[in-house]
Amino acid sequence: MSARTRTRAEARSGAGRIAHFSWLGPLALVFYAFLYFPIVVLIAYSFNDSRFAMIWQGFSLKWYATVLENGDIQTASLNSLVVATTATAISVSIATVAALALARGGAFRGKTLSMGLIALPIVVPEIVTAVATLMFFSAIGLSLGLGNLIIAHTVFCIPFAFMPIRARLQGMDETLEQAAADLYASRWEAFRLVTLPLLAPGIFAGAVLAFVISLDDFIISLMISDAGTTTLPVYIFSMIRRGVTPEVNAVSTILFSVSLILVSIYWMASRRKKDEA
Repeated sequence: MSARTRTRAEARSGAGRIAHFSWLGPLALVFYAFLYFPIVVLIAYSFNDSRFAMIWQGFSLKWYATVLENGDIQTASLNSLVVATTATAISVSIATVAALALARGGAFRGKTLSMGLIALPIVVPEIVTAVATLMFFSAIGLSLGLGNLIIAHTVFCIPFAFMPIRARLQGMDETLEQAAADLYASRWEAFRLVTLPLLAPGIFAGAVLAFVISLDDFIISLMISDAGTTTLPVYIFSMIRRGVTPEVNAVSTILFSVSLILVSIYWMASRRKKDEA
């Protein structure tokens, strides 16, 4: 068989495979519409001038002004930011140390078990984690408050920060660190000048993921917080219980926008890193 004939046969075979799975395109469109259409509707009606959430009467920004002037929403937003920022900083630090220990610590008994224990909160239902944490705090006599909420969020966010950091470590070339040692760099210098810059994208990815997870968390926040430490998702839930209003749409849109901005920043930073490489 000549090269030209083989190329034509491969092209026909590829076209046949594409035609065989042509139904996947419309199915994907239906999936994306089901996933994102409610969000689009929510955002659109957050600009609705009507007091009634689903009756359009014209474009207006007054509900955003109402939200920004609401003291309870400001307090809940501040609580969410404090909890998410603190939990992210602590969880990323712990996750980085754990990833370095497991990836660079060599083989040791219990390594696989340690990996499983770190990743376990990802697969355990969040309600189980929340109830267990609440029972633990009650058993040791800790009252509910902002400090306990930060501890609970930190523990919950550690595996989400750990996974991208560990994945980044596994993709790094260990010979670069060995080369730094050959050039008489101390362990700290090798870590600061070689390992940490190469690990930075994984740390950033873990930080973004942990921050978004903490900022959007509802179940743990609902069970661990008290009246003075209500977070934004919990406050939104309390608003929805009284009915869906334009204020709910506006607050939800703001929360969604923050998450989207953070993910977009990470995506652009990762793309720039690849272009530079």
